[in-house]
Amino acid sequence: MHMTLDMMLRVLAGAGLGTLIGLERQYRARMAGLRTNSLVAVGSALFVVLSAEGFVGGDPTRVAAQIVSGIGFLGAGVILRDGLTVRGLNTAATLWCSAAVGALAGAGLYVAAAFGTAVVIVVNTVLRSVGRVVDRVPDSGASEDPAEYEFVAVTRDESEAHVRVMLVQALTRSHLHLQAIGSRNTEDGAVAVRATLVSDEGRDDRAMESAVSQLSLEPAVTSVRWRVVDHERHTD
Repeated sequence: MHMTLDMMLRVLAGAGLGTLIGLERQYRARMAGLRTNSLVAVGSALFVVLSAEGFVGGDPTRVAAQIVSGIGFLGAGVILRDGLTVRGLNTAATLWCSAAVGALAGAGLYVAAAFGTAVVIVVNTVLRSVGRVVDRVPDSGASEDPAEYEFVAVTRDESEAHVRVMLVQALTRSHLHLQAIGSRNTEDGAVAVRATLVSDEGRDDRAMESAVSQLSLEPAVTSVRWRVVDHERHTD
């Protein structure tokens, strides 16, 4: 009876701690939220209890080790590729941490499980704003001088106005400033919509790559390219 209560306490502890981690994910409307993180922690706790109590003379570390690799398949399901941007890595990492917390609870290491839960919540909340500040530093780290970009999208004549609107929407979502936009006819009868932008905070190549990925999905756009005017470096 005492052993049964102890196992129930371990599973409930895993569920409770997994729920705490999932609250933050649920609040931010992530794919893996309250129930997913709680179930991952419960499943890890159950597997650890099974390996420790279900097999006489068994090695509990073998099942625990499989949890680490097995959770990777679940985490891969929440990772999405949006153009050149990969989304869901933080959510997948959080699921991995929830599994670790559940395994600790299943092993009866309640203090370590509670401390791990607190650390995960702090990382997902406090370090979120810190990451935004650091993310604004240019990748090169050498200079924050203004950078000028030229962006060109080639389309059909009848789709010029539509492509202009899409180009402006795609490029003005970042801190890049639109300086000029114009069009000219090409030799093959198409229209090249050309935009000039300036970044006052140094180079931001990711904003241009994101715009390329968005415009490339438009059927009316036949080609997209951009370049850094001051370095004369082309990226197609």
